[in-house]
Amino acid sequence: MKVLLDSHTLLWSIGKSDELSKRALVELKDINNDILISAISLWEIALKYSIGKLIIEKIDIQNIPEYCIRMGYTLIPLDPIEALNSLQLPFKEKHKDPFDRMLIYQCIRNGYTLLSKDRKFEYYKEDGLKYIW
Repeated sequence: MKVLLDSHTLLWSIGKSDELSKRALVELKDINNDILISAISLWEIALKYSIGKLIIEKIDIQNIPEYCIRMGYTLIPLDPIEALNSLQLPFKEKHKDPFDRMLIYQCIRNGYTLLSKDRKFEYYKEDGLKYIW
């Protein structure tokens, strides 16, 4: 299975946080899964960190890509066509977060499973989102 990590899931996995669910830990440790990290998540982390909305103390934010590679995660880019076609994703329950919406669309378009604690993703299952926590 190709599993795309939401931004908080990525940070928690790097920091070995006990915030991760049992299911999340199983999926992260499953050697048959390809764990994917979108450029969107890295952009979200960098932006929120730079404006003080995200505090990261245990890791050097500049080293996140290196941590991902060491953990066996695959970094994936945002395809320009994917970015434009994301406008096809309907707005649900006033869920307008552009980072989340792009991750949702990447998952639907590419058949990835999204690993996130965010329950708002449930609304997109009927649109083809595979989502677990």
